[in-house]
Amino acid sequence: MMMTSKADTPINAENGGVITKKDLVRMFWRSLPMEFSWHYERQMHMGFEFMIGPALKKIYKDDPEGLKEALHRNLEFFNCTAHVSPFIGGITLAMEEINRANDDFDASSINAVKAALMGPLSGIGDSLILGTLRVLAVGIGTSLAVKGNILGPILFFLIFNVPTFILRYVCAIKGYELGANYLEKVQASGLMEKFMLAAAILGVMVIGGMTNELVVAKTALKIGSGKSATQIQSVLDGIMPGLLPLAATGIYYKLLQKKTNVILMIVGTAIFGIICAQFGILAA
Repeated sequence: MMMTSKADTPINAENGGVITKKDLVRMFWRSLPMEFSWHYERQMHMGFEFMIGPALKKIYKDDPEGLKEALHRNLEFFNCTAHVSPFIGGITLAMEEINRANDDFDASSINAVKAALMGPLSGIGDSLILGTLRVLAVGIGTSLAVKGNILGPILFFLIFNVPTFILRYVCAIKGYELGANYLEKVQASGLMEKFMLAAAILGVMVIGGMTNELVVAKTALKIGSGKSATQIQSVLDGIMPGLLPLAATGIYYKLLQKKTNVILMIVGTAIFGIICAQFGILAA
């Protein structure tokens, strides 16, 4: 009689799930090189696809068309602190299992949930891991290294990597468990539509906040001359703070919808910025 280990037993077997703990551990290991394929257009999307790829193939083992759609779906824009990304990966796999089992499931909700989680998790991850733990590790490691102590680089490596490896592992397991246990109930109760509306609203709020914080666009133009001149930027801020960054984001969004080459957009932006700065149209 063949014995099956707990690691090979599907976690959500009672609901038809196929993902095992071994699959999640594999996802944890494949999350390590996530940032190696980062680029400006979709940022970490290839790393995310690499992380969950084998599990997707297992979920859609007998459905080649479904696998194709899932792989394409998960190549959308993705950007999150790499150390907490397995949490989103786990929830995504749970939702993909629900999508595979239910013909009425709205597959677009998968990317909506991902978009809703990216911002909040990045805020927590960047603050605690990159802004706190990494600084602490560098401080301790550097203080020893400048004295020629070999413990400097060793302690830096251990202080930063041991907690983050544990965090990646826990996020992979708990993300899937949360998705499998909670989202299944939401789907069964008919509340998925309201859940997706809430996720979409949160995602829009995050994107709006990122637009205002990360996109910088100010004009140096004035109306009138001398001390009585009115800054056009102050007028725009009075109408709506961040109006120019929002307009710039809208233009880029339309260009991306029309499949405009991203490299041309980057080069064009640089040239446009230099010209506008030279003639005093834009301010730093």
